[in-house]
Amino acid sequence: MKNVPHTVTDAAIATIRARIEDGLYPVGCLLPAQRQLSEELAISRASLREALSTLEALGMLSIRAGKGVYVTSAQAASTHPWRFADQSSLPDTYQMRYALEGFAARMAALAIGDTDIAWLEHNTDTLREALACDELDEAAQLDFEFHMRIVSLAGNAAIESILRSSADIMKESQRMPFYRRELVLSTHREHGLIVAALKARDSAAAGAAIEAHIANAAQRAGVYFPTPPPPAGTPAAAPLIDAEK
Repeated sequence: MKNVPHTVTDAAIATIRARIEDGLYPVGCLLPAQRQLSEELAISRASLREALSTLEALGMLSIRAGKGVYVTSAQAASTHPWRFADQSSLPDTYQMRYALEGFAARMAALAIGDTDIAWLEHNTDTLREALACDELDEAAQLDFEFHMRIVSLAGNAAIESILRSSADIMKESQRMPFYRRELVLSTHREHGLIVAALKARDSAAAGAAIEAHIANAAQRAGVYFPTPPPPAGTPAAAPLIDAEK
């Protein structure tokens, strides 16, 4: 991945976070109204809400419906910074994967064979064992191989080249959600839904399942980004689960 500029949302997150850490917005205070803040930061209300949601996920803000946004902590709860910020922001990375892998999964459903399904099922079972044993490096590698197998099945060499050339960034984006220990097995559950859709050769369901998985994984890593509504008649994305069943 080439160097890309941070989005306006990333800039807003950095500005608000700096103001909190510097005491301009002290713990317990109410942030300015969103209309005022969006004008001050020259950002749309939708992008501002995305920035506020990310800071809430980091434990710095509390968004109270009808009451406003309050500062809850001067420090982010996350102790696992994104190591590739100089190459691509974490939100941009997840959005790239959402766009490319959703298409790839739809194409893979049209070409997948029984041998491929058996491989994906075995990978998913092995991933669960690795996550249950807290083997995060192995789990990230298995996760990467799972996604790249689907991309390879899609038969688009350009997409596969982009993602393989960014292997380290891909793996780190797959590892980040594992730090939410109470949700660590969510990746296994979501991979199972993807495999089920591919096994049914359901192109629309496969695309929706992998898009939901990537959006959910991003949320577990503390990243929220807007997603386009699905076309009429396609399966709805599964919501983020708050606790592993």
